[in-house]
This record gives sequence, structure tokens and C-alpha cells, in this order.
Amino acid sequence: MTKYTLQITVNHPYEEAVEAVRGELAAAGFGILTEIDLKATLKAKLDVDVAPQVILGACRPQLAHQALQAEPSIAALLPCNVVVRALDDTTTVVEAFDPDAMMSIAGQAGDTLRTVATDARQRLTAALAALENN
Repeated sequence: MTKYTLQITVNHPYEEAVEAVRGELAAAGFGILTEIDLKATLKAKLDVDVAPQVILGACRPQLAHQALQAEPSIAALLPCNVVVRALDDTTTVVEAFDPDAMMSIAGQAGDTLRTVATDARQRLTAALAALENN
């Protein structure tokens, strides 16, 4: 685990893992606002080949609203990015930006932002744990 992501490795092919991540994020109350296909983008822009990977911009509107009320500039750190990356044909890494890292960037933003980050981290951790158990 890095200092800024929550990470698991699952024994599922990439496409299957992407669908499972979507399902677990939804079960944890997150919607997907954005999706960036890094493999396709880097091929189109730089003509380079990378492993299949996608960035899913996950958002729980209630948490986003609370965070914005406490610190409007926190919008620059939203949504919660979740990366799904193929390691090989049967193994996939799933990483989510750790809300605790957001707090280290936000500094002394107050109790409300800490509560939001804690809630988001618990939900993301639960989603990753559910993926790991499947």
C-alpha cells in the first residue's frame, strides 16, 4: 500500500474486475461521474501501449456536499479516483485515492472534513474488501 492509495490485487481478469468495482462502489453509495480509459488515451495521444487501466471518478454526493461546505477548495480533490489496472490476463490491481491523504493536503480544515474523509475511507475500504473476498 502506498502513502496515498488504498490498494488490493484480485485474481480476476481486467474486464471482470472493472464490473465488480463498479458494483461494489455502488453498494458503498458511490456513483461514477467520470471514466478515463488510460490505455486508449495514451495510445491515441502518444502512440504508446500500456496495460489496460481505467480511472473511475467515484462520488457520494452527500459526502461531497459536506466537504464543500467545510472547505470549498476541496473541490480540486474531488471525485474519489479509483484505478483498475490489469497486471496480466488473470490479475488486476484496484487502487483508490486514500481520503486520509486528502486530509494531509487539506491541513487544518476542521472536524467536518475529517468526518467526511473518515466516512469515505470506510466506504472505499469496505468496497475493496468485498472485491478481495469475491
